[in-house]
Amino acid sequence: MAARTTSLRTVKPGEKPPAKPKASKQKTITQAAKVGTTRELLVATRDRIAVAVENPNTPARDLAALTKRLMEVVRDIEAIDAREDDDNGGSAGPAEDGDFDASAV
Repeated sequence: MAARTTSLRTVKPGEKPPAKPKASKQKTITQAAKVGTTRELLVATRDRIAVAVENPNTPARDLAALTKRLMEVVRDIEAIDAREDDDNGGSAGPAEDGDFDASAV
């Protein structure tokens, strides 16, 4: 058995874990629907819709609906990523309140 070259160390106060690498192999819509995560399915759907939007042979009557759906899927992906960031301590903590300025009201 080969020896491990990674050494262990203590975690410093306030240290956050490294970001997880994104999956390198993207799934098709069918693969993502069968065995993928919700995020993987949304990413595959986003990419498929984007191809249809860019295709010059896509009927003009379909472009508005496709574009709207593309934006919805992108928002869903961003929401999943934001939840993952929150779960991984992506927030620096509660925001400090500034001084109250009555003249600004």
